[in-house]
Amino acid sequence: MTDPVFTPTRLGPVRLRNRIVKCATNEGLSREGLVTDRLIEWHREFAQGGVGMTTLAYCSVSPEGRTYRHQMWMREEALPGLSRFAQVVQREGARAAIQLGHAGWFAHPHAIGGRPLGPSRTFSPHAQTFARAMEAADFERIRDDFAAAARLAAEAGFNAIEVHLGHGYLLNQFLTPWNNRRRDRWGGPIENRARFPREVLLAVREAAGRDVAVYAKLNMEDGFRGGLELHESLAVARMLQSDRSVDAIQLTGGHTTRTPFFLMRGDVPLAEMIANDRNRVRRTALRLLGPFLMKPYRFEEAFFFDAARQFLAELEVPLMLLGGINQLETMNRAIEEGFAFVAMGRALIRQPGLPRLMQRGQTESLCVHCNLCVAEMERDGTRCVFRTDEKPPPP
Repeated sequence: MTDPVFTPTRLGPVRLRNRIVKCATNEGLSREGLVTDRLIEWHREFAQGGVGMTTLAYCSVSPEGRTYRHQMWMREEALPGLSRFAQVVQREGARAAIQLGHAGWFAHPHAIGGRPLGPSRTFSPHAQTFARAMEAADFERIRDDFAAAARLAAEAGFNAIEVHLGHGYLLNQFLTPWNNRRRDRWGGPIENRARFPREVLLAVREAAGRDVAVYAKLNMEDGFRGGLELHESLAVARMLQSDRSVDAIQLTGGHTTRTPFFLMRGDVPLAEMIANDRNRVRRTALRLLGPFLMKPYRFEEAFFFDAARQFLAELEVPLMLLGGINQLETMNRAIEEGFAFVAMGRALIRQPGLPRLMQRGQTESLCVHCNLCVAEMERDGTRCVFRTDEKPPPP
């Protein structure tokens, strides 16, 4: 009997061989904003290892939306590498997704050559400067940048586009009252705060075309007082469903600046993060502020499950469950309860071949939630420090 998580399904117009999605996790392997061979190989292992879809992470829709100099950003020069990425993943039997976003308020001035922008003029600890409040021309330009990036992704052959509405990125900054202090049509009640993210998703939906799936990565909650709360996020999800702009919603949580480990739970490898960071100013900031900013959260398997069930009860749009999913039993239970997909990060970084291993009898990931893979991002690319040279098992 086939496990529910290994049954084929559809994400909008796209057929997936199973319901396991390698979620977007910062790879740290792009150079000069372009795809590299190492980046392609990193994802090829997930595809060969049996996921239904793997997601190229944190692709900025414009140069001003980057958090570091080498971060991927979408323009014609990137097209050959993006096309090769999609082809390699698809040859292994998986589908290729790309995450589109804009850092907004915490884009780094050294990376973008100027001040970052955001919903309001607020001080960004990450950028170490005050963000500029967006004006009318900024809204139009960034909306067009998302649409242009979606067209480029479709031209490159990606099967799905994920639009980032979480983790403190620009569209989440509009949703969260901590960042969005506007008093015009873009701020105040949640209907106003959701206006720009909704417009972006509609623009992406139109630009992507009929053959490409579009889904949103949405914070259920930011994890701190004054941030986006669950009842507001539910309202946003209902709006997206009404707009018919998305084929699914991936449910997540946590704000990169305020609650960075709310998303991951487990250990906080602060010493390793400081040692591996090449930026002297950031190292100093981490030494001084890290103990206060890097709040630990106890790891529990599938830690977003209970919150996500509230979305499942109220929505018809397909949902992706994310958050420390390590056990086959949990994956199957999620599908049986009505979630369309399970999204996994660290478990697959530890074992890219985990889906095939589970089909052959393994029941649980070997990930120990140490989060040292997070510290490795700043050194030589995201990797599991406990992984040797093991390769995914053959099909």
